[in-house]
Amino acid sequence: MNAMDGKYAWTATVGEKGQIVIPKQARDIFGIRPGDTLLLLGDVKRGIAIPNKGAFADLFSAAFEEGGDRT
Repeated sequence: MNAMDGKYAWTATVGEKGQIVIPKQARDIFGIRPGDTLLLLGDVKRGIAIPNKGAFADLFSAAFEEGGDRT
C-alpha cells in the first residue's frame, strides 16, 4: 500500500496456530528480520500495537537504568 506522510496500512491473516505473517514491505521498512523479538502491546479498547525495535530497547534501558528509582 502507498504511504501518505509515512503512514502505512497492511492486512494479515491469523493462521490456525494464532500466527500472523508480517507483510514483506512492512518487514523491510521497519527492519524486521528472522529471529527478531517483537513487543506486542494490547489495549482492549484501542487494539494491538507493535512498537518499533527502538521503543523496545528504550523501554528496557529505562527500566534497568543505573541509579534510577527502583520502587
